[in-house]
Amino acid sequence: MNKPKDASTPQSKLSTQEQGSTSSSPIEYPVQGLSCSNCARELQDEIRKLDHGQDASLHYNSGRLIVRPEVDMDKVRKILKSDGASLPTLASSASSKASTTKGTHNDTHSHTHTEGGKDHANHDHGEEGHTHEHGDEDNKRILWLLGTAAVLYLSTFLLGDLLSPTVRIIFYIVAIVLSGYSTFWRGLKNLVRLKFNMDTLMTVALAGAVVIGEWKEATLVAILFGLNELLEGYGMSRARKSMESLLTAAPKQAVVIRGDRTETIAIEQLQIGDIVQVRAGEKIPSDGTISEGQSAVNEAAITGESVPVGKKPGDTVFGGSVNADGLLKVKIEKEYKDSSLSKIMHLVQEAQDTKTPTELFIDKFARYYTPAIMIIAALVVLIPPLFFGAPWMKWVYEGLAILIVGCPCALVLSSPIALVSGMTRAARSGILVKGGIHLEQLAKINAIAFDKTGTLTEGRPAVMEEVIYNEDKFYAITGAIEQSSLHPLAQAIVRRAKEKGIQDFVEPKDLNTIAGQGIQAEVGGTTYWVGSEEILNQLTDAESEHSRIQEDLKRLKEAGLTLVLTADRDHVLGIAGLADKIRPESPDVIARLHAAGIQHTVMLTGDHEGTAKAVAAKTGVTDWYAGLLPEQKVDRIKELSSKWNTAMVGDGINDAPALATAQLGIAMGKGTDSAVETADIVLMQDHLGKLPTVIKIARQANRIIKWNIGISLGLKIIALLLTLPGLLTLWIAVMSDMGATIVVTLLGLTILLGKDK
Repeated sequence: MNKPKDASTPQSKLSTQEQGSTSSSPIEYPVQGLSCSNCARELQDEIRKLDHGQDASLHYNSGRLIVRPEVDMDKVRKILKSDGASLPTLASSASSKASTTKGTHNDTHSHTHTEGGKDHANHDHGEEGHTHEHGDEDNKRILWLLGTAAVLYLSTFLLGDLLSPTVRIIFYIVAIVLSGYSTFWRGLKNLVRLKFNMDTLMTVALAGAVVIGEWKEATLVAILFGLNELLEGYGMSRARKSMESLLTAAPKQAVVIRGDRTETIAIEQLQIGDIVQVRAGEKIPSDGTISEGQSAVNEAAITGESVPVGKKPGDTVFGGSVNADGLLKVKIEKEYKDSSLSKIMHLVQEAQDTKTPTELFIDKFARYYTPAIMIIAALVVLIPPLFFGAPWMKWVYEGLAILIVGCPCALVLSSPIALVSGMTRAARSGILVKGGIHLEQLAKINAIAFDKTGTLTEGRPAVMEEVIYNEDKFYAITGAIEQSSLHPLAQAIVRRAKEKGIQDFVEPKDLNTIAGQGIQAEVGGTTYWVGSEEILNQLTDAESEHSRIQEDLKRLKEAGLTLVLTADRDHVLGIAGLADKIRPESPDVIARLHAAGIQHTVMLTGDHEGTAKAVAAKTGVTDWYAGLLPEQKVDRIKELSSKWNTAMVGDGINDAPALATAQLGIAMGKGTDSAVETADIVLMQDHLGKLPTVIKIARQANRIIKWNIGISLGLKIIALLLTLPGLLTLWIAVMSDMGATIVVTLLGLTILLGKDK
């Protein structure tokens, strides 16, 4: 049997035996300080040149390095250090603990695994704490530097002639250094190594603007690019925390029954066939079937459905779901690494490491643009004097003008200003867009998939329909028996009773739970039952009512409602049909999305078909799919994404894989941490009403970006054509560059204009 691998605590040194058994199994390391996706790709290329490193992978989005254990990690650290990245210092201590745990496997089983599990959990928390603190401090430092640079830059305008030219230049230099020194330093190193990426582009842009004395432009470029890097870094750090929030949601230990005793073991040590004991309020450690006990199980972490599901012996349960009531004994059918919750974590991580087409385009653009401009400038400088006897100074002047024209300031600013303006406008509407690339992608969306529970619906059950046979007793008795219950259905019925004007309930006596049926209690000297239709078995004289009750039950079930009956020994007092209440804005939002050109609106739910059909009809979505597990939601998203540009809207931990898999993930603001952190866009008001608004903003930003790119490239092409007759001057070069910069800046800022609806 393969030994369990803890990806978050890699081993830097393996014993000879372990090397022999795991030589083909890659090890995963967390990486800190990756500056950009293109830089990560270049570092990956360097690592792959090492012995045994040919299949190494460095993922920028999730901050992970996956390599074979034979790779020399000292050389890997040196390569990472060249770009300011590093492996966490706690990794080595983690590996020693992992080795110790594995090495003591044959000792007293319970003792070893309990202590190992606790140590491992404590270490994980410590490492995560270190990472968070490090990232927060970096963000605060960068924000402080950018703020100081912005103050210095603005002071040159506000103070004007009060500052001497020398002092103004000093202010510009300090502002450039504060906001762009790291980019400039990386760009210089890339130029020395003849490597070209976005850092190199910005270095050339800054140097070109400074050389011709355009200090204002150089400083603005440095500050705006620094701000863009900060936003990108913040978005990526939040995305990476989605996996950590999933890890904290996972159970850490399991209580295994060994004969007549129980042992607490680390969850990774569970084996197929183990019988585990799960008390009320505890999480089920892995997927399995119930061997003993009956209970309501909250499967919200997996299916997203808020109503606990009744379970009895033989029923399937999912790892990560919560036992709400009684004591359960569960036979493990899957090892933890193959459980539903583990698959969710894997799917999120896998999807986050997939690059979008826009990212791939930026990588390719950064690789070829600057070298092309430099080659063109060199040819202009050399060819006329060498082959046509033209004066050197004239064509050096022309070559310098071409370098200035080729300065990518306007081109680089074409997108960031429009995107930052769009994100600001969206924020004013209560919508958090985690990065400009997500705003760009939103403009291309023509299909949106919605989770049902908590997204199209409110996420808690309510009484939707009722059939009352005894007006005086039904809610009075039902409310009295259910008033102290924490079950969502019971709370919904109590709320409905209070809406009916019943504020005070009689205290019931002899309250007992009947497994698989409901609750039995005595109120006013009479015994009553509240629960599923199984309580009809308790009635002794209801033949005359039987057909009518069955008709009502059938009608309510066909409407997709969950039923709660109340009865005494002789009669049924009434039936309450409950369902997750549809958000008031949902039908209107779906209609507005269709009017805005969203061709497909699809509902994905883990609920049964009857409920899904009813909700779909009321909200107006074009398609719906019911009974889906998280991995099946991912499959549906992949299917939709193969045909359309697809966004996914969700709110639960079970939605995280689908949110990450879709071309765009949108989370409700009050959703689970994993959904909010995995998503690209968050509706902070927890309201769908603003979704059409942010789509309109995104499309406006996308139109302006296209205009900006066309203007900046168009002006440069016109200026370059002037080199053919030798008419290009530095003045024209500067005007074409600065003119394009001013135009794209103003166009980008127009997104902020207008009223938000």
